[in-house]
Amino acid sequence: MIARQAIEEGRGLVVVVNKMDLLRENQRLLEKVMDAVPKEIQTVIPQVTGIPVVFVSAMEGRGRVAVMHHVIETYEKWCFRLSTSRLNRWLRKVMSRHSWKDSATQPKVKYFTQVKARPPTFVTFMSGKTELSDTDIRFLTRSLKEDFDIGGIPIRILQRSIPRKVSSFKSNIKKRGSSIKRMKTDKRTEVSDPTQS
Repeated sequence: MIARQAIEEGRGLVVVVNKMDLLRENQRLLEKVMDAVPKEIQTVIPQVTGIPVVFVSAMEGRGRVAVMHHVIETYEKWCFRLSTSRLNRWLRKVMSRHSWKDSATQPKVKYFTQVKARPPTFVTFMSGKTELSDTDIRFLTRSLKEDFDIGGIPIRILQRSIPRKVSSFKSNIKKRGSSIKRMKTDKRTEVSDPTQS
């Protein structure tokens, strides 16, 4: 299906339904079609919500302005960018309202940033080996679309891990090339740097 392929390629999508003039005499059927088409699209492409659907009649010239309006709006959303500072302020709020299965094992997101547009692509930098689940990713995606009004386009969220820095007194001493010697008088440890001698 062309629509699914477009979404997989990260493109914005506007669905245009033509020949609505054929239903002009049957208002009940017209309403059914206008209600059923968006639902069917959501079933076929569940990963993207809010795809605009425009009903037109090419023969009568109806709907052309609406098509262009949605095309421009979708393109602007597709090019959407957010600063890292704004994203992280948003992230703190949105994470607090997410219901985690186990607070003890809640993934720790260090920070969140947008790395590209067309489509909007974000990266979560995670502490250690923790990862967001598919449910968490869907929650963040849905929250981004709702809070920043960017529904109807594909959004990508990637994960990167930040290794925990194991820093100890001994490792720091070794890095500086320092030696440790014991004082005879009070048994305290003195650190000397061979580069200073």
